[in-house]
Amino acid sequence: MAITCEINGQQLKLDYPCSWCYKVVALERAGIEIAVMEIVLERHYTLVPSKASTSGKYISMNLEFLVHNEDERTYFYETLKAHPHIKMVL
Repeated sequence: MAITCEINGQQLKLDYPCSWCYKVVALERAGIEIAVMEIVLERHYTLVPSKASTSGKYISMNLEFLVHNEDERTYFYETLKAHPHIKMVL
């Protein structure tokens, strides 16, 4: 299934299923790891360090896994964003 949407004036076409990467920001790595284990569950994923803020207060990690449709992609975004250990999801 292909989905086309416009972001910042540019067309984005997604063919599902596809690999999707979320940038997850938190105060500590352990918080991100806990949230991912609780939300992603049995699904195969990769979680790799990305960057830390200049002050070192926040860290980010890239979380990548296969999503099967737009609803699923949005569900994981919203669920990660709502987790108490997570400060932001991009």
